[in-house]
Amino acid sequence: MPDTGWVMEIVILAVVIAVVVIGALGGLVIGSRKKKQLPPQAPSSTPTITAPPAEPTVGEEAETPRDEPRRTIEEVDLPLAEPSATAPVVVEEPAAPEIETPEPTAGRLVRLRARLSRSQNALGKGLLTLLSREHLDEDTWEEIEDTLLTADVGVAPTQELVERLRERVRVLGTRTPDELRTLLREELIALLGTGAGTDFDRTVKTESGLETPGIVMVVGVNGTGKTTTTGKLARVLVADGRSVVLGAADTFRAAAADQLQTWGERVGARTVRGPEGGDPASIAYDAVKEGIAEGADVVLIDTAGRLHTKTGLMDELGKVKRVVEKHAPLDEVLLVLDATTGQNGLVQARVFAEVVDITGIVLTKLDGTAKGGIVVAVQRELGVPVKLIGLGEGADDLAPFEPEAFVDALIGE
Repeated sequence: MPDTGWVMEIVILAVVIAVVVIGALGGLVIGSRKKKQLPPQAPSSTPTITAPPAEPTVGEEAETPRDEPRRTIEEVDLPLAEPSATAPVVVEEPAAPEIETPEPTAGRLVRLRARLSRSQNALGKGLLTLLSREHLDEDTWEEIEDTLLTADVGVAPTQELVERLRERVRVLGTRTPDELRTLLREELIALLGTGAGTDFDRTVKTESGLETPGIVMVVGVNGTGKTTTTGKLARVLVADGRSVVLGAADTFRAAAADQLQTWGERVGARTVRGPEGGDPASIAYDAVKEGIAEGADVVLIDTAGRLHTKTGLMDELGKVKRVVEKHAPLDEVLLVLDATTGQNGLVQARVFAEVVDITGIVLTKLDGTAKGGIVVAVQRELGVPVKLIGLGEGADDLAPFEPEAFVDALIGE
């Protein structure tokens, strides 16, 4: 019988060998399974494309974040395209302004009489209607006085005119329409045509007795059309064959110099200007200096349209006059008045006359109003004539004042 201990050893060895073999076989199976798994993918460099949000249909609104208000296309700052490094930058030169040919001054008021008569005949026709009454009693003469006063003729001129009319009507006896029209025409022309007992010289003085240009200074308060009048006067002079230099000495009103320069460019007149807020007297001085150097015929100086109630600024206007006269004496000082301002215009006239020697008056905005009597009142107030009148907004609606044509437009022919 074999030894039992030896048998046990053989059994144990067999078990160990079996365990080893089974473990080896298990490792091979696990390794093979791992090889079959896919290796992890590296992150792709291509961005993930997501579908854009759907466009809103008609009647729907696009979604807007709550913390950002909706903006219109005008409010969105779009990026400007960068200029190409190779593409040349094209800078367009501004086109030279076209030089206009102003209308000659001869017959301007005649051409504009139709417009003047439409706006002014309330005064003339009102007087003719009253004078045509069968009985001219005191009430009627009071109505005639009221009509004249309403037209801004002034108290003293009104009383003078009524007294002359009463006397002539009494002497005349019969009063046919033609006789009344002739009578009224003669008395109104007499009232307009003289001042302080002498006939007015209505010529705008633009010629100097020296070897220097004629120097004209234009004054007036804001809103009367002063700068526009200066530009229109330049057109009048150019139309008459004169060369003009403009001095933009109104440095306190925004864009006044630009406005005057535009007027000058339209007729080929050069404008001397300075910085906004600069010294007006210095600019006026330079304008005259340039006019002398260029051999110009006329220098027109537009001054600041300051309120007449500010004494200090009015004193500065006197300074402009004194500085200009270091070159040569002023030939003309034109006061621009708005014909619609009535008695306020007379107040302005008095104050300006105390600062500078007014030699002539320009009445603007005379169309569209029945207050043509301001012509009489301002002439009586200053003792100087109305030389020019503005009848509209057109570039050539500035005309020499002619009493006969004015009265004919007033009462009709």
